[in-house]
Amino acid sequence: MDISAVDLSPVPSDGTASEAYADTIDAAQQAERLGFNRFWVAEHHGRADSLAGTTPEVLLGHLAAETESIRLGSGAVLLNHYSPFKVAEQFGALDALAPGRIDAGLGRANGSPAADRALGTDRHVENPDEDHAERIEAVVNHLYDEYPSEHPYADLEIPRSGEAEPMPWVLGSSPASAEIAGQLGLPYCFAAFIRPQFATHSVETYRDTFRPSALAGGVDDPRVMVAVNAVCAETNETAARRRAVAEAIYKRMQRGVRGTRPTIEEAIDELGGVPEPTPATLDADEWPRSLSGSPERLAALLEQLADRVGADEVMIQHSHESHDHALRSHELLAEGVGLA
Repeated sequence: MDISAVDLSPVPSDGTASEAYADTIDAAQQAERLGFNRFWVAEHHGRADSLAGTTPEVLLGHLAAETESIRLGSGAVLLNHYSPFKVAEQFGALDALAPGRIDAGLGRANGSPAADRALGTDRHVENPDEDHAERIEAVVNHLYDEYPSEHPYADLEIPRSGEAEPMPWVLGSSPASAEIAGQLGLPYCFAAFIRPQFATHSVETYRDTFRPSALAGGVDDPRVMVAVNAVCAETNETAARRRAVAEAIYKRMQRGVRGTRPTIEEAIDELGGVPEPTPATLDADEWPRSLSGSPERLAALLEQLADRVGADEVMIQHSHESHDHALRSHELLAEGVGLA
């Protein structure tokens, strides 16, 4: 089972975006040393007080210079905000900076009404599913120079490395995104840390609707990655205690509360106690929003969930009190899954 990571560039308490980006670079370099398969960065808008990951296309350019071999990508670039051609140009330039190791993770999401207005995004598209599929297809056609000669865009070119083009991935957290990925014949990554209750159904939808792709950059068989929130520590109890941060952040989101992440003690206080350790075996219909455990337990839990949906790869998203805890979690997880 391949292991990867997605980083949201959290801003440290009383810190700055510069510190957040420095931590992201540090995490990418560690992931490369540990043998992680890929390292993605996210896109969130209007929350720069807590998440500095607003522009993956910018941050990835710097990560390309600070790493040597690990695949780099967006988790995700929010395609509903942008021109497909401009997105393709950005990822073509990234490919030229890191030849053959760029992933174009394509998703969509609405932010706050103010953020969407500032981005010039129409929140009332008549058929958002159809629009999203068309946008994804357009990005791929630009990336692979696949428009037919009579198409108005046929003469448009983007920067290229001359090696493998960026690999397109469809990212989502619902059966709708899964169906788009299946119909286009593209790899699919499901965000189980957002809507874990839809994980099994969404991947089943992807497989049921999958057809070998007519698009360049597509795949002949379904390819699934699942992204989970996971915390690893020396013991199951310590890991559960550190998982309190992720649990509290989710509770805050439900209440509409924003800001920097809580400390472990603040999180435990807000939750009314320390979370129970994630059990060694999950029920057949159980998919926790966040997982925790010792290296051995967490590796076994990830294997269970990957097997449940037939995932080829698991991507780790985390919410930790500190950058040091995040690095230690990745280190211990690498040990647990047997990375070199």
